[in-house]
Amino acid sequence: MAIPSFQTRQDERVIRSGPVQSRLEPTPPATPTPVVEMCGLTMQWGSKPVLDNVSLSMQPGERIAVVGPSGAGKSTVLRLLAGLQLPTAGELRLFGETQEYLRLDQRRPPDVRLVFQNPALLASLTVEENVGFLLMRLGRMNPLQIRERVQQCLEAVGLNDVADKYPGQLSGGMQKRVSFARALIDDPDRDEGSMPLLLYDEPTAGLDPVASTRIEDLIVKTTTVARGCSVVVSHVHSTIERSAERIVMLYGGRFQWDGTVEEYRVTDNPYVVQFRTGNLRGPMQPSDH
Repeated sequence: MAIPSFQTRQDERVIRSGPVQSRLEPTPPATPTPVVEMCGLTMQWGSKPVLDNVSLSMQPGERIAVVGPSGAGKSTVLRLLAGLQLPTAGELRLFGETQEYLRLDQRRPPDVRLVFQNPALLASLTVEENVGFLLMRLGRMNPLQIRERVQQCLEAVGLNDVADKYPGQLSGGMQKRVSFARALIDDPDRDEGSMPLLLYDEPTAGLDPVASTRIEDLIVKTTTVARGCSVVVSHVHSTIERSAERIVMLYGGRFQWDGTVEEYRVTDNPYVVQFRTGNLRGPMQPSDH
């Protein structure tokens, strides 16, 4: 009696049993786990929610800009994603895991890196010490290894020969770039292939147009070099359009519009039109109106 033979291929499986042959359909590629999943998220301050039952999904590699008028809750979105606050209701999942504790209370928090509006550099530390602070604190690399990694990150943001300088010796734009270099530093224990989430809070605030352009390009470059994805909060139109691929409009505690940069430029959504043109007439009005 003949013994049935089995043959396996990479894209399909062929099963032979005597004269009968059957083919199985190719296995579809696994759906990637979203980096961010907001499910019915509410953030309540006093009697009025800042975020009111909002839902949003962000896929690996995406670059998103969250826009809206002052006080709309954009910074609250960043604080929730950074693990600095917990939602009042609803669920927030990062890299597939529900966030139930603040970042400092987690043993292995998700790889989320926040670039503040202010560079937030420690004035008493050199640039090298500021950028390599995480590595020095973990204590699993020797000083030479840390210096080499810090220098690579500084070169990635266009800074050379500043490692031994102090923040006060640098211009505002250079300090911003140092904070970007700091965001490139990886935890040595980071899983190979894991994807960081980079959060940028008003990254071009207070900068002139030329310096802003440099920072906008750095947002894209830093996100790419870190093999990550990013969320940018900004009011500056050039920053919104140059640093993001997708734009989400936040107002009244809800996401009022969601689309690509190309769609943002032409949509007739009244919230986007008013924000884009700066018109006083429209659905968005100051809270004291």
